[in-house]
Amino acid sequence: MAELDFFCSCVKMKPSMEPHPQAGDRLGDTPSRTPPSQLNYFLYARKSSESEDRQVQSIDDQVKRLTQLAETLNLTVFHSFTESKSAKKPDNRPVFEEMMRRIERGEADGILCWQINRLSRNPIDSARIQWLLQQGILLSIQTIDREYLPSDNTLLFSVESGIANQYIIDLRKNTRRGTLSKLEKGWLPNLAPLGYINNKEDKTIEKDPERFHLVRKMWELMLTGSYTTAQILEQANKAWGFRTRKFKRIGGKELSRSTLYAIFQNLFYAGVIEYDGIQYEGKHQPMITLAEYDRVQTLLGRQGRPRPKRHAFAFTGFIRCGECGCLITAETKTKSIKSTGEIRSYTYYHCTRKRKDLQCSQRKNIREEELESMIEQELDKSTILPEFRDWALEALNQSHEKEISDRKAIYQMRHKAVVETQNQLDNLVKMRYRELVTDSEYTRERNQLHNELVHLKTQLRETENRADQWLELTEKAFDFATYARQAFISGDIETKKSILIALGQNPTFTDGKLCIQATSWLKHIGEVYPPLEAEYIRLELAKLPLTT
Repeated sequence: MAELDFFCSCVKMKPSMEPHPQAGDRLGDTPSRTPPSQLNYFLYARKSSESEDRQVQSIDDQVKRLTQLAETLNLTVFHSFTESKSAKKPDNRPVFEEMMRRIERGEADGILCWQINRLSRNPIDSARIQWLLQQGILLSIQTIDREYLPSDNTLLFSVESGIANQYIIDLRKNTRRGTLSKLEKGWLPNLAPLGYINNKEDKTIEKDPERFHLVRKMWELMLTGSYTTAQILEQANKAWGFRTRKFKRIGGKELSRSTLYAIFQNLFYAGVIEYDGIQYEGKHQPMITLAEYDRVQTLLGRQGRPRPKRHAFAFTGFIRCGECGCLITAETKTKSIKSTGEIRSYTYYHCTRKRKDLQCSQRKNIREEELESMIEQELDKSTILPEFRDWALEALNQSHEKEISDRKAIYQMRHKAVVETQNQLDNLVKMRYRELVTDSEYTRERNQLHNELVHLKTQLRETENRADQWLELTEKAFDFATYARQAFISGDIETKKSILIALGQNPTFTDGKLCIQATSWLKHIGEVYPPLEAEYIRLELAKLPLTT
């Protein structure tokens, strides 16, 4: 009964509806069949507006061929239905719905169509047609190559309608795969916007030699902030004589206001392809920069569609609030300067205040420039002169000989321990061969000696690299102390972030002030360097010749 209710809802009829008056001959005990010449047919021709039906016969051709078939088979065509709609989804074809309602009312007994896939490419409409056929409401479905009857095996109709449905599923997958491949390669899979043209041979997008510079001039006028969209539209259509691209049925007309807004909101002109909410880097030549695009969106106000951004901030992700312990976040705000029309951006850092169990009183925002100034002050505490770096490294190289001597003694001692442990392991194996120890004793001692041997070999390798690592780390420390501050001032986001991480540990932000626990080696430099710098400068001054 549940299946019956489902199919009845598909055909929009009550289960108690009276059977078709001509169904008795087909469904009763008498196997006789109503001759086709006594049936009334509806001719149905459809051509989808989408790409999968481009190779299918046109509507006019379908009607012509089906009319000839009706004359050949002596069929009575009561009415013809034609439409250009896709059958991929149910309830998408108003003409088809009208035909099906009239069939359910008994106005026709059969359908004349090119193929079954003209009637349906989705399981809902297929089930509806098959149910009408099984109930005898439809007495015949005549296609160009065969006839479907109520007495036929339902499996055949199900298979053919399923093939039509599967064609759409496979086509959708293949089309999507091709579209994604083209997007990943940097090319728009659709019609190029105004100012560009599609290169059909190379499947790329190029500048439109007639319109590219004119569309660019529209952007330039908008970027001045002195022209409204209506004024730009008037300038383009009347003064420049701008006309859209001419196609077979559309185009060749003046630019409309909606099209102009679509141009000013399209990221494609900035070299970015936006498709299904995802942005791809385009290979076509950009007409404007992203900064120019953002400025136009601000100038458009409500009419503009701001570009979704993912800001990259230098100091988020590791600085915490000194009061509640939550991470410090950042946000960028823009401000338009009325006097000049300039758009300025400002970045502010503040506590996220995400802890629900603790009320944080840190409400103060700090500008990124102020935060960078604080970090520069921390770096300044451990910054040394380049001349002092060279002098210090020279002194360290002189002490390198002592480091080599120490390393040699440690290496010999650790190498001896490795040899002795390996001998003990070999002896243990010999004792097991002679059955002087049990399996459990052997396993326990072997594991213990093996672990000890691995540990000793690791120490031995560390000793071999100790001198080189010691000198390398020392040089890096002095390089950081010498050049980090200047690199921070002129560096990009990643450089500033790495310098702050290397500067110290547990950075916190409280009452608008930054606190960093400097690393031990930088802290040591900050403590001992000032008097050494003063002494270095005094000695350097003493070397200068006296002038008279």
